[in-house]
Amino acid sequence: MHVLIVDDDETLRDLLARELARTGERVSQAADAGEALRQVRAEEPDVVLLDLMLPDRPGIEVLRELKDGWPEVEVVVLTAHGTVDTALAAMKLGANDYLQKPCHLQELEIALQRAHHRRRLSEENARLRDGLSQGALGPELVGHDPAFEELRRLLRKVAASDSTVLIRGETGCGKELVARHIHALSPRRDRPFVVVDCAALHESLLQSELFGHEQGAFTGATKRKHGLFEAADGGTVFLDEIGDVSPAVQAGLLRVLETSTFRHLGGTAELHVDVRLVAATNRPLERLMQEGSFRRDLYFRLNSIHVELPPLRARRGDVPVLVEHFIALHNARHGAHKGLSPAAADVLARYDWPGNVRELRHVVERALVVADRDLIRPVDLPAELRQATGLPREGEASTPSLADVERLHIIRVLEQVGGHRARAAQLLGISERNLYRRIREYQLESFVSTQGER
Repeated sequence: MHVLIVDDDETLRDLLARELARTGERVSQAADAGEALRQVRAEEPDVVLLDLMLPDRPGIEVLRELKDGWPEVEVVVLTAHGTVDTALAAMKLGANDYLQKPCHLQELEIALQRAHHRRRLSEENARLRDGLSQGALGPELVGHDPAFEELRRLLRKVAASDSTVLIRGETGCGKELVARHIHALSPRRDRPFVVVDCAALHESLLQSELFGHEQGAFTGATKRKHGLFEAADGGTVFLDEIGDVSPAVQAGLLRVLETSTFRHLGGTAELHVDVRLVAATNRPLERLMQEGSFRRDLYFRLNSIHVELPPLRARRGDVPVLVEHFIALHNARHGAHKGLSPAAADVLARYDWPGNVRELRHVVERALVVADRDLIRPVDLPAELRQATGLPREGEASTPSLADVERLHIIRVLEQVGGHRARAAQLLGISERNLYRRIREYQLESFVSTQGER
């Protein structure tokens, strides 16, 4: 807690500052109203301990200005000239508490803690209004492959520390699920887990989402907005696709990692947060560093602990386990009793799964929906998957769906242009944004070149 003591009595200020510092609080001092407002403007303390008799302005006026300009700052009024009338006036203006000099130190500490608690509640309500609440943890990690069991053991060790983690692996390997697993096993498990998709947000929007902004910081900023780092205070921030962030955002992230502080866009107050950072990427950060598009100092900060996720084709023995898991989830959710035929299981086991676990999940969920019987058959699987595993075409009873045709056509165009997304969108006659949406929907990230335009 950061406490600003505003009193013209230097002896009293020093005494209170020493005693509060001994309890672990961060303390600042101001001898008059002007200095107090300058410090609030620069650092925005959690609580202001305000004397109502100041040499340059009445404390009541300072209280009014504080609550108008910084409504989140809590104020505890302290004065030797207290009356019932001034106490009521201070409380009506928004003071959290009212103490008379001389007061017992224990009484003061209780008042400050109560004010700080009220501020934390107000901040939490503001974050909830901004839609920044703790998300539910995802499903457990599923798999019995020896390499996967070794990964699970590593994650238990990683979770116990508070170090920054960099998760690497192909698209669809489950990097977000692993990040959630780390958070769920960590001492921060009861605090927020906040996910940021760095690839989906434009630079300016990403900065605002991460760090928040003040009213009037840019066109459209009609009110103050808390950033995701504030939403995750005490918890974990997961930065997905960290390799896609701009140099400006990289600089801000480095500052948070090194100092645990940042500023709102358009703001001057230093905000302090206690967060653990977990980042993920499928891009070659070492090559990006050589090209100058990714900061070396940020890379070494992020790479405190390195977790490499194996692709699904490297643990084929887990495919039947995952399929059984996804079918069980579907049956439990819909009260169904569907299963998998041996022929369909063979097709799934022989496929290379370029989209990894995410692609497998979507294929199984689609098959469960389109299957006319309680058993999924090869005919219920996507046409390109049957073709890729060499399944004979004769005897196929179904016609490919429109989604299957569209997915296969996008794959062919992406292969034709070497994975260049902008050229593919031009050939397909759609916007790059719409193509990006379809790539995500059909799990085609593995067909997009990391050197292509994003």
